[in-house]
Parts: sequence; C-alpha cells; structure tokens
Amino acid sequence: MKIDKDQIIGLLRDKGDHQRADEAEHELPREVDHEEHSGLLDRFGLDPQEVLGKLAGGKGLGGTLGKE
Repeated sequence: MKIDKDQIIGLLRDKGDHQRADEAEHELPREVDHEEHSGLLDRFGLDPQEVLGKLAGGKGLGGTLGKE
C-alpha cells in the first residue's frame, strides 16, 4: 500500500519528533510503499505495520491512501 509522504511526516510531528520529520521530508519519496520503503520508515523510528494501522484506522492526517 502506498502512503502519502505528508501523512508520515504528520505522524512524526504528532509524536514530537520534529527533527526526524524534517529529515523524512527531504528523504522520502512523494508516495511511500510500506513494503518497499520499510527500511526508510524504520530509520525514522516507524514500524510500517503500525503506520498502516494508524492511518487506516482513521487517525491519518489528511491525504489519501492508495492501493497498489
């Protein structure tokens, strides 16, 4: 599943991790595939499955989730 980069950045900011959010803003592609980019998500302290759960569970920060 692809996730909009802005949603991931929002999750990091909500966690109070503004430094990682700034880094993610520059390093993540516009659309992040939770499987293909799992290493990048891990680098920013995010578990790909947790990200999907938070965003799919109605706790997302706008944008859209798209299926491959």
